Amino acid sequence: MTRRLEFDFEWRITLFTLLMLPLLISLGFWQMQRAEDKRSLAMAYESQQARAPAPASVLREEPAAALAYRPIELHGSYRPGEYFLLDNRMWQGKYGNQVVAVFDLVDGGTALVNRGWVPADPSRQRATEVPEVGGEVRITGHVYVAPGDPYLLADETLAAGWPKQIQAVEMDKIAVALGQQGQDLFPYPVRIDAGQAGTLAVDWQVINVSPEKHIGYAVQWFTMAAVLALIYLLRSSNIWALLRGSRSGKSDL
Repeated sequence: MTRRLEFDFEWRITLFTLLMLPLLISLGFWQMQRAEDKRSLAMAYESQQARAPAPASVLREEPAAALAYRPIELHGSYRPGEYFLLDNRMWQGKYGNQVVAVFDLVDGGTALVNRGWVPADPSRQRATEVPEVGGEVRITGHVYVAPGDPYLLADETLAAGWPKQIQAVEMDKIAVALGQQGQDLFPYPVRIDAGQAGTLAVDWQVINVSPEKHIGYAVQWFTMAAVLALIYLLRSSNIWALLRGSRSGKSDL
C-alpha cells in the first residue's frame, strides 16, 4: 500500500514558526549587510591612509564623506590645561579617559586633537593626570567623522573650568564652550598618530568586528532558520515515517 504525504498543522507551532522563521532569516541578511558595510569601511580607510597629510586650512571646507579618515597635518600648539576628558574609555581592560586637547593653529583657528588614552580613577575622586606639551609643534593624524549621532544617557551640559568631562565629542557644544575661538574650530576632531608630540596610548580601531565574524554570525542565524524549518516539517507531516518506510522497503528487497 502506497502511503501519501500528509500534514497536520498545529496552530501554536505554526504560529511560532511563522513568527520566528522570518526573524531568523532577516537577522542573517542583516549580518551579511553588516559584513559588507565593514568591508567598505576598511577599504575607505585604506584608501584615505594612502594619501599624504594635508593642512587643516586645505581640508576645512571639505564635505564629511571626503574628510573621514583623511590624513591631516597640524602646525601649532596645545593650549595649556584646556582639554576634554572622554569618560569611561577602556584600554586593555583598564578604566580611563581619552584626552581631547584644544590645539591652536599657527595659521589661525583651533582644532580638537584626541591625544589618546590615559588611566583614570573609576570612582572619579582623583584628578586624571595628563602630561602637558609645551611649545610649537607639528603633528599628524587623521580626521575622525563619527558614523552617527552619539548615544547619550542624558543631555550633556559642559561644566565651567578645565578640564571638562564629556560623554561624547559634540562639536556644537564644544564650540560654544570655547567661546570666540570656537567660531574657527575645525569641524571634526583629529585622532593623533602614534609617535607624535603629545601622543598618549593610541590604538585607533576602524572596525570593532571583522567582516568574517559578521559572516559567521549570519551562518548561525541561517542555520537556526533551517533547523527550525526542518523541525516544523517533521513535526507537522508524516515525511519521516515515509522516509523510514521507504528505507525499510529497500532493505527487504
